[in-house]
Amino acid sequence: MTTKQIISHLKSLENVKNQEGMKRFAIGNDNTLGIGLPVLRNLAKSNKKLPNRHSIAEELWKSSIHEAMILSGMVADPKLLTKKEMDTMTNEFYSWDLCDQTCNNLFQKTDFFIEKAFEYSHSEKEFVKRAGFVLMVQYVVHHKKSSDELCLQFLKRVEEESSDPRNFVRKAVNWCLRQIGKRNSFLHPIALETAHRILQLNTPSAKWIAKDAIRELEKEGILKRLQ
Repeated sequence: MTTKQIISHLKSLENVKNQEGMKRFAIGNDNTLGIGLPVLRNLAKSNKKLPNRHSIAEELWKSSIHEAMILSGMVADPKLLTKKEMDTMTNEFYSWDLCDQTCNNLFQKTDFFIEKAFEYSHSEKEFVKRAGFVLMVQYVVHHKKSSDELCLQFLKRVEEESSDPRNFVRKAVNWCLRQIGKRNSFLHPIALETAHRILQLNTPSAKWIAKDAIRELEKEGILKRLQ
């Protein structure tokens, strides 16, 4: 399929009811069609074998259609993605789902995503900063055989940024803290200790991040799994 054909197909799947539901969860933009992720994943599978899939992905991203941009991350070739292209895409994030989907489907498959995770975590832009912590989560969850040393460095950034009051930043910081604590028995007590230190910062965001993380990390099921 060509880019034009893909976009035409996406537009034919527009679902007004889903659009309304997505708005309630801060998903999408003014060009959201209301198409669910399973449909996009199936469409991505049928286009991943195309020899020009990366150029198609670039065109899909430039369309500004929310679902086409998410599909772009599913279709693009991580081996061909440059740091400059990643920076451009990240700076164009406008919603948490576009950020998270692109980080999961594309960015974390590159050879330089860890470098970018730290870089983005220092950004003043809400969704760029979120991307930094979401990329850290991708490492923790999808690269389980890799070194725990990086997770300790992530915890330092978590603690440093735990007072950021912006909703989509603090949720990503909290997510990162919880996932590190659930990774293994070595990191669990260190993450809990970090959470207790964050609690002492006594800012609204820090208290929310810490209390939520402590509550989850002290659940019986998690403690039993990590024994």
